[in-house]
Amino acid sequence: MGNTKEIMKKYNIRLTKSLGQNFLIDDSVISQIVDAAEINSNDLVIEVGSGIGNMTCELAARAGKVIAVELDRHLIPALGENLEGLTNIVILNNDILKLNLREEILDKYCFNENGEQVYKVKVVANLPYYITTPIIMKFLEGDFGIETMVFMIQKEVADRMAAKPGGKDYGALSVAVQYYSKPEKVFNVAPHCFVPKPEVDSTVVRLIINKIPPVELYDKDLFFRVIKASFGQRRKTLVNALCNSGYFMKNKEEVKEILKNIGIEENQRGETLTIMQFSELSNSFFEKK
Repeated sequence: MGNTKEIMKKYNIRLTKSLGQNFLIDDSVISQIVDAAEINSNDLVIEVGSGIGNMTCELAARAGKVIAVELDRHLIPALGENLEGLTNIVILNNDILKLNLREEILDKYCFNENGEQVYKVKVVANLPYYITTPIIMKFLEGDFGIETMVFMIQKEVADRMAAKPGGKDYGALSVAVQYYSKPEKVFNVAPHCFVPKPEVDSTVVRLIINKIPPVELYDKDLFFRVIKASFGQRRKTLVNALCNSGYFMKNKEEVKEILKNIGIEENQRGETLTIMQFSELSNSFFEKK
């Protein structure tokens, strides 16, 4: 692994602000991130935004296989040089949001010729902060058999993911992430650990994917519509937020009756409800045929 600034100069790399590019250059932080994922030779690791390979080399030293996904084609030559000689890495110059993960990664590399799974799947990434949530939700919603995900993200977003009911950070993202996984903030990272320095603080978060959802739902899509409606107008009570959302064919009296039947006060707000209460609410909205 060469010096980041020397490599950038050699390849005339100009980081693109629109892609949210900030290279992590602190080796101790890189090691801590990889440690958090508890990677071993039985793992296939998908790395999103490999850059010039600062973390990719450390992943390759521990994993069975690494799939390095990098959108910026200008970084591929430097990435290839840094990873030269490492035989367990596949570089994909692609947009992770457009990539068919099952066809292009999982089916190709996780199974042997007999169809037997040979690798567990983990995801590790220093994510571009402007597009953090769509990337994380793609992995969470896709049912890809992923065990663990470790991300470097904006501290504010990490706080929201791990937030508990009743706090200012608790919202739709909190409930969605906690439906699919158990989020844990691992450690914070200062701006000076990056080139260029980001204008915000960063946090490494670990998501242990739930093998079984924490709540039983009649209709998952309805569950997430209820969540979206409940947080869509944070200053409004649940009754008004649900009735004004346009998602449900129920009047105020019907909504009040539903809330009463499951023990929720009609003047409560969405940020006070637990994921269990949201499941009870959405199941009560479900109309069995």
